[in-house]
Amino acid sequence: MTPSASSSAASRLLQPGVRPREVWAWAMFDFANSGYTTVVITAVFSAYFVSVVAGDAPWATFAWTLALSLSYAAILLTAPLVGAWADAHTGKKKLLWLTTLGCVGLTALLFFAGPNAVVLAVVALVLSNFFFGTGENLIAAFLPELARPRALGRVSGWGWSLGYVGGLVSLGASLVWIGWAQGQGQGATEFVPVTMLITAGVFMLAALPALTMLHERVSPQPATVKRNAWAQVRHTLGHLAQLPDLKQFLLCTVLYQAGIQAVITLAAIYANQAFGFTTQQTIMLVLVVNVTAALGAFFFGHFQDRIGHVRAIALILLVWIVMVGLAWAAPDERMFWVAANLAGLAMGASQSAGRAMVGLLAPPKHQAEFFGLWGLAVKLAAILGPLTYGIASWATANDHRQALLITGAYFVLGLIALVGIDAVRGRRAAHRFAVRAQ
Repeated sequence: MTPSASSSAASRLLQPGVRPREVWAWAMFDFANSGYTTVVITAVFSAYFVSVVAGDAPWATFAWTLALSLSYAAILLTAPLVGAWADAHTGKKKLLWLTTLGCVGLTALLFFAGPNAVVLAVVALVLSNFFFGTGENLIAAFLPELARPRALGRVSGWGWSLGYVGGLVSLGASLVWIGWAQGQGQGATEFVPVTMLITAGVFMLAALPALTMLHERVSPQPATVKRNAWAQVRHTLGHLAQLPDLKQFLLCTVLYQAGIQAVITLAAIYANQAFGFTTQQTIMLVLVVNVTAALGAFFFGHFQDRIGHVRAIALILLVWIVMVGLAWAAPDERMFWVAANLAGLAMGASQSAGRAMVGLLAPPKHQAEFFGLWGLAVKLAAILGPLTYGIASWATANDHRQALLITGAYFVLGLIALVGIDAVRGRRAAHRFAVRAQ
């Protein structure tokens, strides 16, 4: 492709004045922060916390889930406030620096979380996850400033797919270190802390392009500067009825994300309890699912822009429903692997599609605030979904298949809530809202 052709293609997808390298820098933040969730939350530190830091105490798993719930609750309460302040003061990039340094520093602090260091581990986990979630909302708010409405899906997909690659890089580097350390006769108390430093280092290095190259293009709003963040959020919530499609989509997000968050949080437990997966098999499962999730996010983003955001999300939710049915009915691990890869494809596609949908429906010049509301919805789902699974497994005497089926109902409810949402009408309402708010 010639430079002129490349420039012409970029002009059709990107907002005026946005260069492709800035989009790459934005997507690299997804690459950077995904290592945190993959290594710390999912694959390595979670098991280490239960077995080593908490010494396999009866309350260990509860302490882990409680710490995560506390961080999600903090994000839930503060996300719209942070977004409102960022919009009023053109402060997204400043806050992104703060949240990145906070998450990186506290992840590195987990290096010192050895046996019985429960308080240190819990405090570092709660705060690092809070900074991670807040930064996730802030980076998402840049999306409408970079991509034209017709390209929100594919640009969001580029970021999510690169994010899953970042998760693979951090996990792969950690596994290489673990393999070498075990060959030297080291135990978990010696090699797991080093993986926290590896994850923190990859996060910081990969985040630098976004932190240095992203530009804010929205000017401070006089009307919102006069209000403090609390007053601005109250104002927005009081006028949310003017954005019925966005309001309904936020409800839809809570419902289907509850199902997704349950799958993310409890997939390893389900694999172990229902199919007897070993730790090595579980890590391989995480690696493979990250690959399929990257593919789903990348290719479905293009598809989403072609068929429309609402239809795309409906199709994704149908895939989730099929996945739950296969995982529930799987007689052996072969069908479960099929279900797991379907989950990977749907996970990458649904995370990307949801972010693009909010980018379309959020009023111009108020993106950070409304992405904060989206973050609130996702974190509420992160509490609701796993809690539902836990209650269901308890009520069914640890029948994890029935617990998955019960939790899978959230995807059906999300599909029902999606009915009636009109993206074009919602986009027009967002522009009217922005004009009135000036």
